[in-house]
Amino acid sequence: MSHPEVLDSLLHEERVFRPLPQMIIEAGINPQDLRAARDRADSDLCAYWEEAAEELDWFTKWDQVLDDSKAPDYKWFTGARCNIVYNALDRHIETVNKNRLALIWEGEPGDSRQFTYYELYRAVNRFANGLRALGVTKGDRVVLYMPQLPETVISMLACARIGAVHSLVFSGFSAKHLRERIREIQPRVVVTVDGFYRNGQVIRLKEAVDHALLDSPAEKLESVVVVHRANVEVEMDSARDYWYEDIVRHERAHASSEIMDSNDPLFILHTSGTAGKPKGIIHSHGGYMVGVHRTFKWVFDLKPTDIFWCSADPGWITGHSYLVYGPLLAGTTTVMYEGHALYPQADRLWNIISKYGVSIFYTSPTQIRTLMRFGHRYPDQHDLSTLRILGAVGEPFNPEAWIWFYENIGKSQCPVLDTWWQTETGMIMISPMPVSVLKPGSVTRALPGIDADVVDLEGNSVPAGKGGFLVIKKPWPAMFSAVLNDDRALVDHYWGIIPGMFYAGDVARKDEDGYFWIQGRADDVLNISGHRVGSAEVESALTSHPDVAEAVVIGVPDKIKGEVAKAFVTLIYDAMESDELHKELVDHIHRELGPIVVIKSIEFCDELPKTSSGKIKRLTLKEREDS
Repeated sequence: MSHPEVLDSLLHEERVFRPLPQMIIEAGINPQDLRAARDRADSDLCAYWEEAAEELDWFTKWDQVLDDSKAPDYKWFTGARCNIVYNALDRHIETVNKNRLALIWEGEPGDSRQFTYYELYRAVNRFANGLRALGVTKGDRVVLYMPQLPETVISMLACARIGAVHSLVFSGFSAKHLRERIREIQPRVVVTVDGFYRNGQVIRLKEAVDHALLDSPAEKLESVVVVHRANVEVEMDSARDYWYEDIVRHERAHASSEIMDSNDPLFILHTSGTAGKPKGIIHSHGGYMVGVHRTFKWVFDLKPTDIFWCSADPGWITGHSYLVYGPLLAGTTTVMYEGHALYPQADRLWNIISKYGVSIFYTSPTQIRTLMRFGHRYPDQHDLSTLRILGAVGEPFNPEAWIWFYENIGKSQCPVLDTWWQTETGMIMISPMPVSVLKPGSVTRALPGIDADVVDLEGNSVPAGKGGFLVIKKPWPAMFSAVLNDDRALVDHYWGIIPGMFYAGDVARKDEDGYFWIQGRADDVLNISGHRVGSAEVESALTSHPDVAEAVVIGVPDKIKGEVAKAFVTLIYDAMESDELHKELVDHIHRELGPIVVIKSIEFCDELPKTSSGKIKRLTLKEREDS
C-alpha cells in the first residue's frame, strides 16, 4: 500500500567495504560479541543497560533501572546517587591513569598545553571551590560563553562537580544571541574569556558579554568570570567581574563531589536550530554517563594507547559527549584545537593528527567536504599512519566524501564510522562498529539496546528500500529528560507525533540488509510530480561529480510539476563554473537518479550559508528564493 508520506529512494550505492582481518582479530567487540549483545538487549533491555551501568562508580545503587510508569517522562536508574565528574576524574587518579594525559590542547597560534588526569582533577577542584566561593550551589545555572580552551573543559567539570547546571553558548554567537540565552537560562554566573583566536583574528568575547548584559536581562546573575587568553584590554566591573586566575589562585586543589540523584540535571544545551527555534535540551547525570561511556568505548573500540580527537566545538552535543565527557569517563587522552581548520592553510588538522599521533579522528561531513576541495596534496604532506579509526557525525555523509576520507586520510586502512544521533539522544544511536561491513553513505544498524525503525505517520514499518520517518521505539539511558521552559515538548515535539515512538525529525530508509540511510530532514523533502524524494539523495548525486565539493538542494514551485529542485553548488579548488558544467551536472543527476528529479537551475556559490555548528541553512536559501 502506498502512503503519501512514503519516500521514493533513487540513489543506489553498491560499494561495500569489509573490515580488515587484523581489525577483527584485535577488536574488543568482535562480530559474535556484537550479535550476542543485541540478543541480550532485545530479550532484556534493562539487564543490558544495568550491565553497562555496573562499569561505573555509584555512591548508591539504583532501586530500578528504568521507571516507565509516566512515559514518555522516562527515568533511568531511579534512587541511584552519583556524580559524572567522580567517574570522569576521581576514579582515574586512584589507578595507573593518574599520570596519563587527559587533555592535549593546541591554540591556533601554535601554543599548546597538556594536563594529566591528576592535573586536570586539581584544576577542576580549584575552580569548583572558586564557584562555591561565588555562591554557586547545587541546582544553580552557569552559562559558559567559551571557545575551545582547557578552561572550558575545566568549567564544565567544575560546575557538574558541585551540582550546578552548565549551559554552553557557542562562542561564534553574537551578543544578541547570548542575551537571549541568558534571559532564558537565568544563570547565577557567566564564565567567558577576554578573547580567542579564530582564523588569524582575535574574537573578543568579554566585550560581547558586556553588550549582552546591558539593562540586566538576568535577574539572578551575580558574577562574570573572565579567563585570560588573548590578553586584550577589557572593561572589568569591580562589583561583578572577576579574573579566573584570581579566583583559582588561592583555592585548595581538593573539592568534594556533590552527591547527585541520577536524574538531577547535568547540563542544558540548545539544539542547532535547523528545524525551527532552538530548544533547550536538559540531560541528567546518571543515564547520560552510562550511555555515553558505553557507546564511546564500544563504537571506537577503545585501546589503552589511543589518542582520541573529536574536532567538534564543546558548544554542541558532539563536543559534550565525545570531546569532553566520553573520553574522560573512559580514561583516554582527548585532543582539543582552538582555531580554524584552514588556518594558516588547509593542512592544519592533518598536522595536528601527525604531531600528536592521533589514532581516532571523529569529525563532521561538512569538515571533510570543506577540506576535500583542496585535493589530496595537503594530507599527503603529513604522516597519518597513527590513525586506525575515522568517524563522522552531524548530517548525511554523501558517499563520495566518505570515499575521499577513507582513501586520503585513512589510506584505505581505517574504517569510517558514520554515526547518527542528536542533541536529544545524548549518545550515538545508529552506527557501524570497526568490525562492521561498511556501505558508504549508510549509518548501518542501530547499536545494541537501541530499537530504531523507519515508519509511516501511522507508525507502520515501511518496506525495505522505501523512505519514511526515523523513530526510536524504546527509551535509552542518555535520552534527554526535559526541554527548558516547555512542559509539553516531550509529547508535542517528540513522543506524540507518532504516538509511543521518539520522532527524530529525519527521513530515512532501510535496505535489504537492515542498514539505515539518512535521506535528510523531514521538512526538506522534495515533492516532484507526486514523487517524494529526500534532499540528501539529490545532494549525494551532485557531490559524486568530481568537480563538486558541496551541494544543497531546495524545492521551488513549478506550475506543471508542483515542485522542482534548485541546487546550490560549491566547486573544488581548481574547477571553473560554466554553462557546460551546468549542463553536465544536470545530466549527471539524471544518470544517477533518473528523470524523476527535475532540476530547474544550478547556482554556483563560493560558500553555502551554514549554522554555527556547520550545518547548511536550507531555510535561508528558501527564504531568499521566495523573496
